[in-house]
Amino acid sequence: QVQLVESGGGLVQAGHSLRLSCTASGRTFSGSAMGWFRQAPGKEREFVAVISWSGNYTYYADSLKGRFTISKDNAGNTVYLQMNSLKPEDTGVYYCAVELGGRGTRRRREYDYWGQGTQVTVSS
Repeated sequence: QVQLVESGGGLVQAGHSLRLSCTASGRTFSGSAMGWFRQAPGKEREFVAVISWSGNYTYYADSLKGRFTISKDNAGNTVYLQMNSLKPEDTGVYYCAVELGGRGTRRRREYDYWGQGTQVTVSS
């Protein structure tokens, strides 16, 4: 059974940092891409970042470049999202997802597995 488990969310003040983690288990993910999405209250889930299985390719939402960094620990099937200079508008539930095709897409419907999400709240 495939499981994606996110952790690292919480409540922080604006300007501070958080690092999210997501560990995938239950099958072989070699060749897959792993991505992060987020969903603010009352809004659609939106793309944040994606990383290839090798870690050599990353792609970010334009609005988040320079503040967020995605990285990967191949040995442990774990992907990280380092979030710096957080803003109140970064508040939401952050989801990890796996795209088995390894295309590194930003399209939500192309992801095959999803985690339950971790809440990030940024106070002003």
